[in-house]
Amino acid sequence: MNFTEIDREDFRNLLHEISEAYMPFGKYGPEKYPPCGVPLTDLPPEYFSWFAERGWPKGRLGELMAMVSEIKSTGADHVFEPMRRARGGRVSIRNQRPNTDF
Repeated sequence: MNFTEIDREDFRNLLHEISEAYMPFGKYGPEKYPPCGVPLTDLPPEYFSWFAERGWPKGRLGELMAMVSEIKSTGADHVFEPMRRARGGRVSIRNQRPNTDF
């Protein structure tokens, strides 16, 4: 399949929309990751798997999450790197270890 300029522009627009999308609720939402939640591009694959099994959120959020999940599952996660660099890097979602130093 040959990509036309319109296709490339649509893909650029989609990537731009994905880059501005954050998880608005739940485990990776703004309550635990203020002020906006975790960017969709930084959500772990297990989180996407959970939604894929139980159903994506309604509306555009669900559509974007399904697209990000598909991109990540095909190994094309590197397309998100310019977006991550633009916002200062990947958002860390690792649990902080408690400080055991006395």
